[in-house]
Amino acid sequence: MTLRPPLLLALLLAAGALLAAAGVLTGSTGWADLGGDGGDTILWQIRLPRSLGAWWAGALLGMAGAMSQGLFRNPLADPYLLGSASGAQLAVAAALALTGASAQHGSVPATLGLTGVAFVGTLAGVALTLLLARGVEQTLRLLLAGVVVGVVLNALTHLFTLWAPEVLRAVQFFLLGNTGLLGWQSVGVMAACGLAAGLVGLLASPALDALTLGEATAASLGVRLAALRLALIAAFALATGAAVAQTGIVAFVGLVAPHLVRTLCPMLHGWLILLSAAAGGALLLAADVLARALIRPQELPVGLVTALLGGVYLLVLMHRRAKK
Repeated sequence: MTLRPPLLLALLLAAGALLAAAGVLTGSTGWADLGGDGGDTILWQIRLPRSLGAWWAGALLGMAGAMSQGLFRNPLADPYLLGSASGAQLAVAAALALTGASAQHGSVPATLGLTGVAFVGTLAGVALTLLLARGVEQTLRLLLAGVVVGVVLNALTHLFTLWAPEVLRAVQFFLLGNTGLLGWQSVGVMAACGLAAGLVGLLASPALDALTLGEATAASLGVRLAALRLALIAAFALATGAAVAQTGIVAFVGLVAPHLVRTLCPMLHGWLILLSAAAGGALLLAADVLARALIRPQELPVGLVTALLGGVYLLVLMHRRAKK
């Protein structure tokens, strides 16, 4: 089934709106606890910002995945595989260990500061991967470098938890991925970062389209490859860092969302970035609703749900391609 991009975007946004409504009605006791004295507080200060925050986190990861795959011309190059998430994870773990700060509980300056720390860690992780891979010309070397960087930075993260064991629970909460403490401050930070990163991605989309023909062809068409890499790495680093800082490590969304929209509607990168953001938001919001509903009144970490769903999707995709 092939859909036109505007129709697919409308369907994904409608799905996100329906899932947001489901998220508002999903809690430890369902919709019944909205009728009490604290119903307004539960609705406006807990469930609604959580649902909107989950959508924005998924949108950030989806657009970051689309931009990184386009930049590296590699359908497996989601930001996590290139060391960005590991870099953000290490930076945030270090910040938690040194200051005890929390993106969910802090003030606006504290939230912006932790997002900035995650951004710097993300950019450092990607830069280290590119340095080890000696560029992006060889796909296998790039992926292996990303794996190596991820392992090393994860080990350093665990060293921080050993050095400051009192923050182990907070770091574990971050590593598993969780949307339970998202608030309006988190929504505002992610929305601002998403708009900035999305604008850069859309402006760079014609250059990404040219890059699909090869670096030499793109350069002959006037694409400034160094400036393109710098702008896009900064854009998807900001998007990934903002999402990771607010929700922790959420697996597979940045990889699956671009694949899903390409399957439904082959398109140029401008539409791909928009649709991947909408698909990522819907996917993470659906996973968040499932995480709250499956073992109510308790809830699963949303990162575990996305890992299971994403793994199943990739296995099915591999099976279909093997048949073909």
